[in-house]
Amino acid sequence: MAPSSTSVFLMASSVVLVAAAAQFFPGSSSRQHAGGATDITEEDEIITEELLVKIFDRLFLEMQMVLQQLSQHVQQIQSTGQMIPESQLRKILTSEYERALMDRQSKIFEDHDVDADCIEEATWEFMEDEERYPKAKRAVERFQKLYESVSGESVVGRRPGIQIETKHAKVLSSEETIEAATVYFGALSNAMKGLAEKFKAEGKNLQDPAVNQEFQMKFASLANEAGDEALEAKGITTKDFQASIEKNATDPQVGRKLQMLQMQQQQELIGVMS
Repeated sequence: MAPSSTSVFLMASSVVLVAAAAQFFPGSSSRQHAGGATDITEEDEIITEELLVKIFDRLFLEMQMVLQQLSQHVQQIQSTGQMIPESQLRKILTSEYERALMDRQSKIFEDHDVDADCIEEATWEFMEDEERYPKAKRAVERFQKLYESVSGESVVGRRPGIQIETKHAKVLSSEETIEAATVYFGALSNAMKGLAEKFKAEGKNLQDPAVNQEFQMKFASLANEAGDEALEAKGITTKDFQASIEKNATDPQVGRKLQMLQMQQQQELIGVMS
């Protein structure tokens, strides 16, 4: 794997299954309104935990699709023999991610009849009392983690006025990196297949657009946790895994294994979705 492919792989490892599902099911968006008790009120706008979670879930799903599109574009460039330095590639990806995020969040906020300032204020108020609002905490931190995987910047757990403690990652050997990648991709595939089988057992048609949306959102909430838990069972953190992929990116054996895992995963998806 070429050095400039590392960021592409790190993105793909977290989005490939959800994005592949989207290729089988073209996504559709609909106007949604949350009910329930009022948690945060800003003038005439009501922000409940349920509404906040819906907004961050949709942002998470749509930005995963954006990352898949970006990774495909970079791979097309690299297939012509043009190599982009790793630092430059990460800057490009982060810039494009942020630009796409601004476009999509404006539409999502409009669909939910809220504005950016109101959502920001409500988000931090919920996060100040995270034990009372665990669903909000989970949705926000999952979205932070997605951005972190692109930018390389530590943002998970960020709160206004709180300094995030920087922890140094443990770099694995080439053999350990291959083993970790196998475990990680295996967990993602198992989560996808398990969810697909559950839907089928319930008589749901995976080709139905409404079922499509439900499936994507549920898997989006499962994927990263499944991968993280599989790594943690081996005593490896996500940061360890990412740092190890970057460190061993030039090892031909590691590169071949990662590409094989991705191809195998896509083939399994075709079988599950058919």
